[in-house]
Amino acid sequence: MTPSRYLIFRIALTFGYDRKNVRMGDAAGEMHLLKEAEAHLGERIWKNVEDIEELSMEYWNLRKLIKERDRVAKELDVCQKNLTEAHEQRSGLLGMSNEPFQDLLEERKTILNHLEDLARKRDIIVAKARDIRRNYDGIKAKQEVLEKENDRKHDLEKTSTRLLELKKSFAELKEQRTNVAEKISAEEKKIDGIEAQIKERKKARREKASEAFQHIGDSNQELSTLRAELGVFDTQMRQLYSEIGRYVSRQSASQSECQRAATEHRGLMEVMAALRKSIKYNHKLADLA
Repeated sequence: MTPSRYLIFRIALTFGYDRKNVRMGDAAGEMHLLKEAEAHLGERIWKNVEDIEELSMEYWNLRKLIKERDRVAKELDVCQKNLTEAHEQRSGLLGMSNEPFQDLLEERKTILNHLEDLARKRDIIVAKARDIRRNYDGIKAKQEVLEKENDRKHDLEKTSTRLLELKKSFAELKEQRTNVAEKISAEEKKIDGIEAQIKERKKARREKASEAFQHIGDSNQELSTLRAELGVFDTQMRQLYSEIGRYVSRQSASQSECQRAATEHRGLMEVMAALRKSIKYNHKLADLA
């Protein structure tokens, strides 16, 4: 509010034109702008007030706070980097299917296929042995009959020879079945070993994932703490900026040190002076209403 507008509103009051709430609202808005301007000015010129005795406390406290804030900001950057890496690690682990043990799965598949072949071979051997056993039992019965008749020596000899051949074939099949069974047992042990390795690798991956989740939780907690610290520093620094800006803008007319400190911000200083006058006029009008 300018002096001329103040006079206009002052005259309007004499005619009962009362706008007290408007005047108080304008004053509040202008006060907010003034405080913003004071903080802005203080932030821009604080390095220039080292030699102003009245602002010595604010200046050196700012120096201290800025160093502490820079330290916390660096810690925050490191923590954020660690958190990003932990998220990437977690995403990588979640994105894995069977990659860590794909080689073992392929080996197990090969062994299982071999086991199927061995099982078919064993079934064939058992079926042959069963047929030989059935033939042997039939020929054995024939031998017993011929021995009782005792008049067909030639047939009896042929029968005895055939029984020996069947025994030999049966023994060979039995040996083959034993060899196949041993191979099946060996392959099954390999399967057990592979399953144990897969289980161990899965366990290791779960542990890594657990570590990544724990790291993410710890990093998030640390980030929250560091951000809260930065917030406290920013609040304290803004208060000091405001005090510097307020003092310099009010004393620039009477103190050469303040004038020098704010030389590059004369335009802002003029705006602040105008805001103070406007706030004063609005309060006067509100009090007269």
